[in-house]
Amino acid sequence: MAEAADFPGTSPSPARRWLRRTGALLAGAPLLAGLFQMPAAAPAEAADAGSVSVALDSLTPSAPTDGDTVTVTGTVTNTGKQAVSGAHVGLQLGSPLTTRSAIQDAAKNSTDTLAAPGSEVGGKYVAKFSKLTPGVAEHFSISVPVDKLDLGDDGVYPFAVSLSGETSAQPWDHVLGIRRTFLPWQPEEADTKTKTTFLWPLISTVHMTVETGSNEQQTPVFLNDDLAKEISAGGRLEQMLSLGKDLDVTWVIDPDLLASIDAMTGSYRIRSADGTTTTAGTHQAVAKQFLDELQSAVAEKDVVALPFADPDLASLAHNGTSVTGSLNHLNEATDVAATTVETILHVTPSTDFAWPVDGAVDPSIVKVATSAGADKVIARSDSLEETGGLSYTPSAARPIGGGTTAVVADARLSTAFQGDLTKASGATLAVQAFLAQSLSLNLQTDDQRSIVVAPQRMPSARQAQAMATALAALQGGNWSESQGLTAAAKAKPDPGATTRVPSASAYPSALRKQELPRWAFEQIARTQTGLDSFKVVLTDQSRVVTPFGRAMNREMSTSWRGRASAAASFRAGVESYLDDITGQVRLIDKSDTKLSGRSATIPVTVQNNLVQGVDHLVLRLTSTSPTRLQIGGHDYYEQPIAVSGGHSQTVKFTTSAKANGQATVIAQLYTQDGQPYGTAVTFDVKVTEFTATVMLVIGGGFLLLVLAGFRMYTQRKRAAAREAQEDGPDEAGDPTDGPENPEDPSDRLKKEPGTDTRADDPEQPSDPTPDTAAESADPSGTGERVDR
Repeated sequence: MAEAADFPGTSPSPARRWLRRTGALLAGAPLLAGLFQMPAAAPAEAADAGSVSVALDSLTPSAPTDGDTVTVTGTVTNTGKQAVSGAHVGLQLGSPLTTRSAIQDAAKNSTDTLAAPGSEVGGKYVAKFSKLTPGVAEHFSISVPVDKLDLGDDGVYPFAVSLSGETSAQPWDHVLGIRRTFLPWQPEEADTKTKTTFLWPLISTVHMTVETGSNEQQTPVFLNDDLAKEISAGGRLEQMLSLGKDLDVTWVIDPDLLASIDAMTGSYRIRSADGTTTTAGTHQAVAKQFLDELQSAVAEKDVVALPFADPDLASLAHNGTSVTGSLNHLNEATDVAATTVETILHVTPSTDFAWPVDGAVDPSIVKVATSAGADKVIARSDSLEETGGLSYTPSAARPIGGGTTAVVADARLSTAFQGDLTKASGATLAVQAFLAQSLSLNLQTDDQRSIVVAPQRMPSARQAQAMATALAALQGGNWSESQGLTAAAKAKPDPGATTRVPSASAYPSALRKQELPRWAFEQIARTQTGLDSFKVVLTDQSRVVTPFGRAMNREMSTSWRGRASAAASFRAGVESYLDDITGQVRLIDKSDTKLSGRSATIPVTVQNNLVQGVDHLVLRLTSTSPTRLQIGGHDYYEQPIAVSGGHSQTVKFTTSAKANGQATVIAQLYTQDGQPYGTAVTFDVKVTEFTATVMLVIGGGFLLLVLAGFRMYTQRKRAAAREAQEDGPDEAGDPTDGPENPEDPSDRLKKEPGTDTRADDPEQPSDPTPDTAAESADPSGTGERVDR
């Protein structure tokens, strides 16, 4: 173009063309140099980017209004290999984010140096460092009046703290590290405020064993001393209580936790690590103080009681419903929930809410959740997802059929505090993200909505602190107002919100892997069967039924998720303990017996090492060879049994021998409905109806009788002959005729020693022996003390 413009229609001279070409080359030299230098500069740029870590430890106030001063504190750490010179920390503010998705995306890229939100506030609102040495952290604090931030309309503003400086590789000022967050801006009261329900869960893991002491109070035994740590100053549950009592929240409580803490107010014991011994618990005062403060905190508040021990509804729905009796445990856990809370906290809780893990639902979970009487299911929006293309977040309450309401918690708000918040920077980012999502939700529409926040079941102490900080800012802000869960469930449903429960195939696989397996419910069913057989023989069933019933509720607890081995160990312990106490009522082993004669009695002893009496038992003695030996005239014979606690009873059975030989006898306890109880005792009886010894004794006795009679006869003959010789013949000529003279000593029979056979004389060795034993066949009393 330059060439043609010189002289139209003419060509430039060769010299002029040379000069122009040379000038063009010189003018393009810097551009070419830049092109050749770019590949060399790129590695240095990549090496420096993000070489400084920026931590945002606090941002106050979290949601500023007119007249406030925003203060930001934190630390910057040079994580690179080169020193940074001329460094300064500045604040950056961007344009408002208009959607909740944009806020979520920005939170995921909080350290991206290439995604700076906007220009730096600058001026005096910076923190300067002459040098940042590698590996050294430097603290900073910047305060800036809100009016210097040039905030405009209500909304969520991207807000960042960045570190800029120079390195030897790039000796010019550029961003080396950044931390992005959000600044919610709602300086005036919103025309329409969101009604926000925040669930405050007071839930823990299983702490009590099934074991109780033999004393009247049934001293409980705890798995460990962890619960005392949780409720002591600084503990997780103590933090939940101390923070929650100053907030407008809905308390969601596991009655098992209350029962466990209440048990600690009295005498209790702690099982040793090896499980062989126990030691006395010493935290009674801590437990009493915790319950006193909790009673005050929940007074006049919305309280929801979960079924006892917070049963895992999804595990039950997917793996337990086909096992007989599993749903009965859920019904029992629901029935006892209200009574437990009322007794300990003196408030009447709502018991018509079910809360599946993470709010994940499918048709089977909803069916199980409502089977015990609950008509409201706390779901979550990442499970019951919106499919109607709404441009806003609808209210929580949704009718899902069958008279059941799904109370759908907002997933973004509910999961805001699930990360690692052990560092202050993590907690600050969580708080700001939560408030940003809440404000953005309120700005979606002018229609008022009811939103529910259902955080994780067991927040850590640091997570609880972050939750409390965010909630305090929300309740003190201008776009939200508090509401209880009961009111949220009754709010008018949004007609455009989805009401379709997702299918079973949509249930998260990660959650399904953590469920209790089917064999766990089968083990619980075995324990219940054993308990049913045991309790019918007890005079005080409550001492066993109550602790075992609550233990089986604990076996189904949601808290076992992710702890499969601990769950299996607990179930095995419950089953083993039932076997142990059932075995305290037993038959004493019996050695083989010899039976001489046609009949005899066989004693069998029942021992009761329980502290309470047993009744409604039957002892059956059975002969396996009735043609040789019969019991009570039959193949078997039964007698009722009642034994006092700590005693034994011996029962005697009459037997009759039919033939010589050996017969096996089985002793077995039965319940009154005919079910075997305990282990049978088997022993042999050797029957010898007439043994050689018996025949010898009988023969010897008979011979002695004959000899004694013959002697008596000869003595009488001799005495009569002497009398006749001395007296002479009588009047009739017969020496033996004539009346006896009573005064004549010769008329009396003279007795020789050994000839007196009166019945009251002592029995002689020659007397015959009886066929049966001389002992009574009546059962002994129940007062025979067990020898220990």
